[in-house]
Amino acid sequence: MTTEHDEGGEQVSTGTTITPGETAEVVPELVIISGMSGAGRSTAAKCLEDLGWFVVDNLPPALIPTMVELGARSQGNVARIAVVVDVRGRRFFDNLRQSLADLEAKHVTRRIVFLESSDDALVRRFESVRRPHPLQGDGRIVDGIEAERELLRELRGDADLVIDTSSLNVHELRAKMDAQFAGDEEPELRATVMSFGYKYGLPVDADLVVDCRFLPNPHWVPELRPFTGLNEEVSDYVFNQPGAKEFLDRYAELLQLIAAGYRREGKRYVTIAVGCTGGKHRSVAMSEKLAARLVSEGVETVLVHRDMGRE
Repeated sequence: MTTEHDEGGEQVSTGTTITPGETAEVVPELVIISGMSGAGRSTAAKCLEDLGWFVVDNLPPALIPTMVELGARSQGNVARIAVVVDVRGRRFFDNLRQSLADLEAKHVTRRIVFLESSDDALVRRFESVRRPHPLQGDGRIVDGIEAERELLRELRGDADLVIDTSSLNVHELRAKMDAQFAGDEEPELRATVMSFGYKYGLPVDADLVVDCRFLPNPHWVPELRPFTGLNEEVSDYVFNQPGAKEFLDRYAELLQLIAAGYRREGKRYVTIAVGCTGGKHRSVAMSEKLAARLVSEGVETVLVHRDMGRE
């Protein structure tokens, strides 16, 4: 494995190693996420997942070297692995020290992220969700917190990054994780554009809803009725109507403003539902144009026509 040094002088792995059989393997970058229950481990893990990491929640520590080995065999498909280790796996927690030693012996670069929070903040969070602390047993929440701090004390001392979330909200924690792991790249926004028919109900996962029923319905044009918004004849009919092109242009501009806000708030997935009466003509044509516009602006976009073909 070859290594280089970052600006702070810390040794980092380039991720490439050559086996005796001359087979090149890419050793995954590894991050271990741990810390106090209620301090934001799940949020930190989801942030890394959104950044393209392969995330495994509550993996027994003894299996971490195996996970890294499997990633190395993936021919670069699993280049970054994040593992969440916490007291839910306390039967296996004693194995973590041995696993870390094994990784070090194999020259695997790993970082430990430890999520910390004050007792007061943790108590408030557990009380707000009305759930017991995993270690409190028959005692109080503070008893579980104290036991967990003692259990994690040594790991906290070994952590490469400690984040105190006592006064952080979800968005602020995501921003801190982005600052550490996103590099210089701006967080990507991924969009799903979904056409639908109002008569079949609103999509339950829609973040934004666009209503195309202000445009004349091709259903009432006999020669267009059998076709869908995928046909050029229907698309031309829809976008030749007054206001159709202007609506597309202005809504695309509005999405640029919304997308910038989503990125600032750490939201990377948005579902835009475009509706008409039956989900066959107007919404399909508008969705096709809107998705193409987003792609041209560099937004990774998935296009779905939910109700086309139901009539």
